[in-house]
Amino acid sequence: MRDLGDETSAVVADARNTSPIVPRGSIAGRALIAVVAIMTFLASMTTGAVLLVRASAAEWQSDVASELTIQIRPSPGRDLERDTQAVVEATRAQSGIIEVRPFSKDESAKLLEPWLGTGLSLDDLPVPRLVVARVAPGAVPDLSALRSSITKAAPGTSIDDHRAWIERMRSMTGAIVLAGTGILILVIIATVISVSFATRGAMAANRPIVEVLHFVGAQDRYIANHFLRHFLRLGLEGGLIGGLAAMLTFGFSESIANWFSGTPVGDQFAALLGTFALPASGYLMLGAQAVMIAIVTAWASRRTLFATLEEID
Repeated sequence: MRDLGDETSAVVADARNTSPIVPRGSIAGRALIAVVAIMTFLASMTTGAVLLVRASAAEWQSDVASELTIQIRPSPGRDLERDTQAVVEATRAQSGIIEVRPFSKDESAKLLEPWLGTGLSLDDLPVPRLVVARVAPGAVPDLSALRSSITKAAPGTSIDDHRAWIERMRSMTGAIVLAGTGILILVIIATVISVSFATRGAMAANRPIVEVLHFVGAQDRYIANHFLRHFLRLGLEGGLIGGLAAMLTFGFSESIANWFSGTPVGDQFAALLGTFALPASGYLMLGAQAVMIAIVTAWASRRTLFATLEEID
């Protein structure tokens, strides 16, 4: 005949092993997973967009910084073709210049088509001729000497090194990065607030259990660890869902951008964000960000847990 005390102890032990202090499938838990997933998705999309803009801006700046644009204005009594050839020769003689390409008359006319339309005769218009000079990587040409030589070759010639445009591009990129950082901070703050309310709700729903555990001598750390594991799991689930959704969105966006390549809309988006292709490091950053949000979830839960336990005590 089995002892009733042993049988009761076995039932209690089995209940302790199979019934967690914090219910895993509660409505509050599912809602918190949804909140963390949404926050992670928004944070990942913001981070990905910032990475795309920074990569595109760096490529633009690199391309523009490696070129000089020379503009040759037609002057009365001078041959524009001869002046163009003289400027090309003077530019090629400058150290640090590896390529000089003069635009033909037809190419110059095509540059004006977005504003003047097609089929317009430009013979009677004083359309300047453009010459593009490519600078060797790492070289710093003497712009003063170049400006002096091309002015002697063709009076009225001007040179643009695109410095003002590059500075504006840097300012725009910095503003986008700053805005993205601000959005990430707001997302983290919203996550902390949501987790704090969810933790207090879980503690309130399980207050009788917490009081019984205190009565039998359980320490605050023992109780907090159960809640901490629970919210860390919820944070990881939410972060994984939101992070994977963002990664899939960027993956599909790259395919969609390829479909629309060559169209006006596709070209505009490609000019702003490139090909929507995140590098492998970008996907790793999104994964690390999802884990970070899960850790923030656990940290916020831990702080709220001990504060609530002190109130119960």
